[in-house]
Amino acid sequence: MTVVVEPPWTSVDPVGEALHRLRVTGFFYCHTEATGPWAVDMPAFGECLSFHVVAAGECWVEVAGAPPVRLTAGDLALVPHGRGHVLRSAPGVPSMGRVDELPQEYVTDHYSVLRHDGGGPRTDLVCGVLSVDGPASRLLLALLPPVVHVPADDAGAAPWIAGTLGLMAAELAGARPGGEAVTTRLADILVIQAIRAWIDAQSTTTGWLGALRDPHVGTAVAAVHRNPAHPWTVATLAREATMSRSAFAARFTEVVGVPAMQYVTSWRMHVATDLLTAGEPVARVATATGYESEAAFSRAYRRETGRAPGAVRRSGPPAGA
Repeated sequence: MTVVVEPPWTSVDPVGEALHRLRVTGFFYCHTEATGPWAVDMPAFGECLSFHVVAAGECWVEVAGAPPVRLTAGDLALVPHGRGHVLRSAPGVPSMGRVDELPQEYVTDHYSVLRHDGGGPRTDLVCGVLSVDGPASRLLLALLPPVVHVPADDAGAAPWIAGTLGLMAAELAGARPGGEAVTTRLADILVIQAIRAWIDAQSTTTGWLGALRDPHVGTAVAAVHRNPAHPWTVATLAREATMSRSAFAARFTEVVGVPAMQYVTSWRMHVATDLLTAGEPVARVATATGYESEAAFSRAYRRETGRAPGAVRRSGPPAGA
């Protein structure tokens, strides 16, 4: 049996560890300088996440099925799940079309500047489209509402977000060499900060987020996340949680909604899907997820997901990722 020795700096905060495993990769950013009236359609982008930061002025974010959200200077909005939406200088302004089809200056293949002169009040925006990978990422994003709004005056988020926004504004205003690289990396950090601010505002005590917050169950869940290949049993998970086997089993099901070993299997399948779509050989994926043979893994994967591992591997990453 392989024993994994955790380094002394291993996180003991399951929520923090989930955020650490949040793999965000930006693939396009846009700096908008517009005077009203203006409105643009943001198209759907697969399973991606969009963000909008107002550096100056104000605008509205409209997502179908959710109330419009007004953003003012310093505010941040995330639109998860790849949903299409509209940005407007004011409610009711007709759209000028899809943002990716409007004339703009492409600074690089991944960064553009969009300018529009409508003669009215000015708004400066920094927007981005990000791919979010990893099993923890998908489970976390699935919890998010249609729009995550982090106001500039949010007491918990303000110091961090305001500081990051200040750095972004300085880069955009200075036009120094490497400004694009700095801005895009700051934007990625901003997204993680926004998700953290949303988590802090939740009172959830059940489900996946509730499990991470539970002082005992969360420790066991984090251990599974760190080492899915370990031969976990209810007894070994109970030891991680410093609980008796029976008390842990009951508590886990109560908080998470499924038995502990069902969660272990589900997590392994999430990890396996990531590895398969990345092109890893099925035999290597079987070992990485704790199965003694490729055949045993293939049977489990087909039973849990309804798909053959080889077919998932050949399909590659999902569209838009």
